[in-house]
Amino acid sequence: MTMLATAIILLLLPLISAAIIALFLRRSGAAASALATLTAAAIALGALILALQRERFEVAHEWLRIGSFALSIGLKFDDLAALMLTIVGVVGLCVHVFSLGYMHDDAFRARYFGGLAIFMFSMLGIVFADNLFMMFIFWELVGFSSWLLINHYMNRTSAADAAKKAFIANRVGDFGFLLGIVWCYAQFGTTQFTELAKLADGGAVIATGLPLLLFCGAVGKSAQLPLHVWLPDAMEGPTPVSALIHAATMVAAGIYMLCRIHVLMVPDALTVIMWTGTATALYAALCAITQSDIKKVLAYSTLSQLGFMVAAFGLGSISENHVENGSSHVHVYAVGLGAAMFHLTTHAFFKALMFLGSGSVIHGCHHEQDIFKMGGLSKKMPLTFITFTIGVLAIIGLPGLAGFFSKDAILFLALVKNKTVFAVLAITAIVTSFYMVRMWKLVFLGAPRSTAAEHAHEGGLTLTAPLVTLAILSVVGGYSWFYTKIFGGAFDDVIDLVPQAHGSDHIIVLVTSVAVVLIGAVSALVLYASAPTDALARKTPALFGGLLALKGGFDRAYDYYVIKVQQRGAMLLNFFEQIFLAGLIIRGLAGVVGLLGLGARGLHVGNANVYAYWFLLGAVALWSFAVGVLTF
Repeated sequence: MTMLATAIILLLLPLISAAIIALFLRRSGAAASALATLTAAAIALGALILALQRERFEVAHEWLRIGSFALSIGLKFDDLAALMLTIVGVVGLCVHVFSLGYMHDDAFRARYFGGLAIFMFSMLGIVFADNLFMMFIFWELVGFSSWLLINHYMNRTSAADAAKKAFIANRVGDFGFLLGIVWCYAQFGTTQFTELAKLADGGAVIATGLPLLLFCGAVGKSAQLPLHVWLPDAMEGPTPVSALIHAATMVAAGIYMLCRIHVLMVPDALTVIMWTGTATALYAALCAITQSDIKKVLAYSTLSQLGFMVAAFGLGSISENHVENGSSHVHVYAVGLGAAMFHLTTHAFFKALMFLGSGSVIHGCHHEQDIFKMGGLSKKMPLTFITFTIGVLAIIGLPGLAGFFSKDAILFLALVKNKTVFAVLAITAIVTSFYMVRMWKLVFLGAPRSTAAEHAHEGGLTLTAPLVTLAILSVVGGYSWFYTKIFGGAFDDVIDLVPQAHGSDHIIVLVTSVAVVLIGAVSALVLYASAPTDALARKTPALFGGLLALKGGFDRAYDYYVIKVQQRGAMLLNFFEQIFLAGLIIRGLAGVVGLLGLGARGLHVGNANVYAYWFLLGAVALWSFAVGVLTF
């Protein structure tokens, strides 16, 4: 079997699985879960085979033609796709295995696993897409499947509202994304990534608005300011869904898309992208401090880490001085791609670990999610405690773990390119260390603070095996030998772009990394030394209240817009529609036609004498008209 055939089978497997579940297994949760998990295992195995074979290919087939417009579907499998495919496959399998235990007693688990299958199909389509139109099709399928999974507990009003919020927020970003795709086709006559790279490298003129419109899609999917509001509310879905959506798949799709179109980037667009990511990183980190729901803390953490990735991409090249003479446009802006994808990879491992770890905690505490009602779980759930601790240490950037290396690459990029961004991201890293250690301490250390925590217990093998796997990846995922020795250089084209600090820059970044970890962690341990309640809210109410106001500001602004502007505008349009369109135009014309119809009906009385009179009258009128014309 060729690698191309393997890729096609890999793409279609989850779609076939979802179809079988929908048609035959809707009432058989056990069979549906087994089928979906086996499919996920096949995807993970196929992804590793494709990556290790190092055979790269690109094929396209014309699907639709309307005049001069042609829409093709195709597969582009290069090192970037291989890396993303491996991440999606491995994390997806861990989520499926974890779901076997977590969703075991759910009455609708067949629908749940069917939704997972559709989601995997959609993500694989984005990974393999060779052009923007094909990517947009699967982009929308990801939006649909995420709506389905977030709304799994559909009887809860909060879940239904969260699903709608996610769907609408993503549609706003997708509208800009679609406009950018249309603009791209109108300007270049193609949306294929390889062709666009050739045109850009050949000196094609690219307007700033084009990449910024395409960036709108990433703003929605990767939950960047100001369209970030959907992601924290998406925690209403089952916890494994949160791991799948917020770790390495849906939210990472925006970063992956940016990396695919980096050839279209211009300096002004990169500047906007850089500051959007930087602002999102700091904003989300500050919001996370106020959260008491363990999943909400991780949700805002995801927002912040996505901000790091977007900022890294926006930083673009290290510097003109670091680029060799003769380097192409494509290479100049690809360095940010390397840093962003590196952090995407490590973040996928440790964030999936922490989300699944939070699911293990919630499951063990009988669905308690308030961190202030936990405590003492290190003794009740030792394996979850150890693996979750590794995830926490990785995200705060402890030297030696995966997060340290990828975050250092971003900080170095910022140090060389923009000192202000470096300072903001360093402050964000301090806040990250603070809120993550705060959560870790309140959940696992001290004495149990509720009956649920007192009776907490470790889950079975399906709940713990994914944690161990992801914990190992969270340790080794930052080392270059992991990608060169284990994968035989399968991702060299991406990994080689990761910026490496040297000399004095290396010392500055290293000292900064260690300092932010210590400052944030020590502050959290001291502030929450013995407090069973939120010590920050008690000791600094003004600061805490300000952070709460910051968190809710966007939601209040959107609510005001919808209620005061959009709804009233809709009412005004409805009024005009009823008066002018439905009233004057439709009903008015209908009335005139009706009167004419009544008049016409009055002529047809079935009396020959009346018909004779009308005939004579018509003849006289016609004769008079003819005489008048001839006389004139």
